[in-house]
Amino acid sequence: MQSSRTLKRHADLVDRMATTQGVDLEETMMAGHLTPGELGEAVLACTGCAAPGACEHWLDSHEAGEAAPAYCRNADLLADLAARSGH
Repeated sequence: MQSSRTLKRHADLVDRMATTQGVDLEETMMAGHLTPGELGEAVLACTGCAAPGACEHWLDSHEAGEAAPAYCRNADLLADLAARSGH
């Protein structure tokens, strides 16, 4: 089981990556495009990443509207959500 600290770190990474994609996760859930369970699965997928530090560095150096890096375990999900939201 993941520690609370690990889950919080990766939840933040998922949220930041979504924001960089132009996706507001709260609005996406309210619109019915993402369930809380799917968001939880995205966070768990993120915890399996071997390079969260590289992700943090990428997020610090990229602007909103850029596609997620290829190594992101949630790149496809976030691209789909961005397309649904018109970004």
